[in-house]
Amino acid sequence: MAYVAVKGGQEAIGESLRRLEYERLRKGRIIETRAIESSLQGLIDQVMSEASLYDEALAALAVKQAQGNPEEVVFLLRAFRSTLPRKYYSRTIESHEMALSRRISASFKDIPGGQILGASPDYSHRLIDFDLIKEESDPFIPKRWLKAYLKEIESNEVHEAPLKYPKVVDYLRREGLMATYETDETEPEDVTKEALKFPSKRSQRLQILTRGQTGAVTALGYASLRGYGSVHPTVGELRVGELPVTIDPPFEEAGGEEEAYYIGDIRVTEVESIIPKAVKTPSGAYEEELELGYGICFGHNETKAIAMSILDRCLEEPAEAPTHDEEFVLYHIDSVESTGFISHLKLPHYVTFQSKLDSVRKTRKGGKKQ
Repeated sequence: MAYVAVKGGQEAIGESLRRLEYERLRKGRIIETRAIESSLQGLIDQVMSEASLYDEALAALAVKQAQGNPEEVVFLLRAFRSTLPRKYYSRTIESHEMALSRRISASFKDIPGGQILGASPDYSHRLIDFDLIKEESDPFIPKRWLKAYLKEIESNEVHEAPLKYPKVVDYLRREGLMATYETDETEPEDVTKEALKFPSKRSQRLQILTRGQTGAVTALGYASLRGYGSVHPTVGELRVGELPVTIDPPFEEAGGEEEAYYIGDIRVTEVESIIPKAVKTPSGAYEEELELGYGICFGHNETKAIAMSILDRCLEEPAEAPTHDEEFVLYHIDSVESTGFISHLKLPHYVTFQSKLDSVRKTRKGGKKQ
């Protein structure tokens, strides 16, 4: 269920909305949607993932309308998404085809192709850069920096062409250290079209995790690391890059790869985490093998993808710990559901509260008589 705006006096509601518009405009500065799209990439990526709608321009517009409130942005985008016709289904995307802009492994120092640090704040000092204020008074500062940077790349013959490399976990599989599985061609369940039922399928869990509120997914992943779950992985490989999306010919029979229509790229973050597990052999002895936790989400959002890979592994192994309980995890990480339910407490509860109040008064009177 998703709670929506309160019903009541239309005049009062209209004035409330006018006041909201005033709060947006009162300082006399308007931020362009293009500026939001280019400067707030982290927020754009977060809300696109939680809304399961990949459209940077539309996400920027929703950010502007919601005045930067992520939960409200996701609500707006999901509401808009529900009005869109679903004309095509894309072909299965193979993530090893990702054109990489960043690729690191916490498991191995040396990986084929090397570690690609790419763009990341991980290596910064986390100090506020007050020089950014100067950009507002002199717009040529960023232009000069960008020109010099591009010139340096050109002079050093550094190519910005995306790179493709095999997966790190493939090497572990070839050594027999990680289990291999047959390709599952079963059509995945679609949680946007059918209500979730328990026990859930992995395709449903992965969809809900990637749509989950970033903070909630991160918090539960962290809870598992702290002992409220049994999964504490090592990141085998973290990838950020572009994936090509193709569809079958609209008016023809599905053909080979050469007949697919390329419709664009999506930027994603993908994580494959490695978790050791004791497995009983036919002889009754135990030996260790490596299991995989998987996370993927729109845009550049590494923390969420890592946390998702933790929860994916947790939910594959039901246990008493809260992070292994699929109903607990999947019902509580959705941004629209959780925000809506909390926000509904602001709606009128006059009748139910009066009933509680009467009950309290009667109890107090009864106590005095004693």
